[in-house]
Parts: sequence; structure tokens; C-alpha cells
Amino acid sequence: MIETERLVLRRWQADDAAWHNALCNDPRVRATLGAAPTLADSADVIVRQNGCQESHGFCFWALEPRTLGHMAGWCGLKPGTPPIEGETEIGWTIAPDLWGQGLAREAAEAVLAWAWRNTARPSIVAITTPGNTRSRALMERIGMRYDPERDFDHPALSADDPLRGHVLYRIQRP
Repeated sequence: MIETERLVLRRWQADDAAWHNALCNDPRVRATLGAAPTLADSADVIVRQNGCQESHGFCFWALEPRTLGHMAGWCGLKPGTPPIEGETEIGWTIAPDLWGQGLAREAAEAVLAWAWRNTARPSIVAITTPGNTRSRALMERIGMRYDPERDFDHPALSADDPLRGHVLYRIQRP
């Protein structure tokens, strides 16, 4: 789908379920994404992402560093769900062992470039928890701006879940 110097962003494959599951079970990832999925849940993610690709022409693509030969995260676009329905969301997750190498930025910039060439969206949003300083810093590095008036409590999370509060960042079409 999208290739950069160090990355391939591609459709999900059946054998990505094990990599997805291992990544989501890493405590450093769970700290910002919440409860870890089962292997069956990870297989369902593949079905949903590939379905999103078929329906919308994009998804959170599997991210594969060229040096590894297997997925080590994801980055891409998806239609926003309540309370950001009607928006297009960019998102990413990278294996913690690869943090600090600029791979998430490289992937996010490539996805934004793809979005501006291949969609008519006037803007793209990103959401995260207030304490996810790494993702918030990346949002700013790729040109997104924080919109505090759009902060929200994630409706899929319980009132006592520490990850319930979310912030929204936006980038306008250049």
C-alpha cells in the first residue's frame, strides 16, 4: 500500500495475528491502549481492518520495518466512530523496542501524504489519552494541533477507566 525508505504499510495477513497479539500484550503498549486482546481478538482485528480497506480504501495498515520481515505495529486511517463520527482518524502503534527511531513519524507522514493524494478529506484527526505524551508529541511534530474544545470521554470505556479521557488533534489539508 505505502512504502517508505524503512517501512512497508500493507494489508493485514493471517499470520499478523500473533504479532498483533504479542504487541498488544506488551505492558508498555497496554499502558495507553488498555486491556490486551486474546489471539482470537487479534484475528478479528485483521478481519475488521481488511474490511475497512475494502469498504473505504484505507485502514490502519500493518506496519513492517524492512529490516524485520514481519509486522511490528500499524499506522493508517479509519473512519471516526462516536464521538468523532464524520472525521477521518489517523492512528499508529509501534513495537516498544523500536521507539525513538523515528519510525512512527515516518509512517504517519507517509499516511498523511497518501491521504492528501487519495482522499478529499479537508482534515485528519488523531485521538489519544492526555497522558500519552509520546503520541501527543508526534502529533505535534507532524503538524497536528491540539483542539481542547474537542476533548471527550471515550464512550466504549467505563467511567472509572483511567484511559477514558481523550484529547483530539487535527491537521488541515495543506
